[in-house]
Amino acid sequence: MNNNNTKPLYNGEIPEDWEVKRLKDVAEAKGGYAFDSKKFKDTGMYQVVKMSNLYDNTLDLDRSSSYLDEADLSLLEKESTLEKDDIIMTLTGTTGKRDYGYSYQITKETRLLLNQRIAKISLKNSDSKYLFYAIKTNQFLDQFFYTAKGGTGNQANVGISDLLSLKILIPPLPEQRAIAQVLSTWDTAISKTQALIAQKELRKKWLMQNLLTGKKRLPAFAKASAGKEGVEEAWEERHLGEMFAERNETKFFDLPLLSVGASGIYPQSDSIKKDTSNEDKSKYKRIYPGDIGYNTMRMWQGRSALSDLEGIVSPAYTIVTPREKADSIFFSYLFKTPKLMNLFWRNSQGLVDDTLNCKFKDFEIIKVKLPNTKEEQTAIAQVLQAADKEIQLLKTKTERLREQKKGLMQVLLTGKKRLTIKQN
Repeated sequence: MNNNNTKPLYNGEIPEDWEVKRLKDVAEAKGGYAFDSKKFKDTGMYQVVKMSNLYDNTLDLDRSSSYLDEADLSLLEKESTLEKDDIIMTLTGTTGKRDYGYSYQITKETRLLLNQRIAKISLKNSDSKYLFYAIKTNQFLDQFFYTAKGGTGNQANVGISDLLSLKILIPPLPEQRAIAQVLSTWDTAISKTQALIAQKELRKKWLMQNLLTGKKRLPAFAKASAGKEGVEEAWEERHLGEMFAERNETKFFDLPLLSVGASGIYPQSDSIKKDTSNEDKSKYKRIYPGDIGYNTMRMWQGRSALSDLEGIVSPAYTIVTPREKADSIFFSYLFKTPKLMNLFWRNSQGLVDDTLNCKFKDFEIIKVKLPNTKEEQTAIAQVLQAADKEIQLLKTKTERLREQKKGLMQVLLTGKKRLTIKQN
């Protein structure tokens, strides 16, 4: 049963010394074991790898962890143990979607057991790393989804026999290894950049925890208040109403519609989400550069953003505009801290979390310890902005590396571009 509007693609020309083989000719595949989930434990000798652990080609063993001990396993269950170089692939997803077919290669000896609806692919006579890359190509995945059969409800499944019948391009073994080495170089660069991003994000978190609370002072301001006793003297507790006023301006029909998201405030026309706004925009609120818009019912979850645009946003948002002594960039960071989000939650009105509202009258009475001067707010904001810029540059580099790798896969794994193989 075909669940996708795609067809297997192997109509193009390939190099003379390449072969089109079935997966079963170069590898063995076996489905995971249907473990009894009632026996799962929070800790144990073996961890069971479930579909929830393998998503978007990443193995996350911290997500919904389940364990079994040696004594809990039969000989048959032990056969699902994963070994180094095994490739695992999810076989079940949603009809008409590509939310499965994710794969990952085990890189070291582990005590992992494979659960049902995931395949374990072991190599016969090919380079395992080459095969790992080859099953990620559109040529292979188009076939994979084409063979999917309907299960219960809206479920789609690919069986082990169907998986083994799929075609795959196989170059000579030396070329397989050379291709794998090139693509592995890009993977290494991506991994190193991602690790650097994680370090920078931890550093930013530390900066926010310390600079936004006054636990650490920037040198120029610490020196200026030398002889005083830290935050107690240099910072004062203020109501947010002293720092912000509410902007509640409506009927600006000529201004563009804006969306408020995790990445900031941007034109609705740039959003990938469907426009669900009301046709009647008379109650939509004007927001101006430097204003902060926050979701009145979700401020306690950090749903706020600083605007650098002028436009209108949904009435579901409260718009606050900075007074003269407030740097709104500083506050845009402050409002995302756990302490402030807890204060927003405590000051929101409602019986349960789903009905809580933090309107401006609730917002303005919240007290928070702040620098005595706007200059210190601005200096702190600049440090955090610099940290954000570093992280964004690294993320851009990661995306560029991914695109480069994608381009290499398209030409190297199809034989459109050949590598020079050095003869020993």
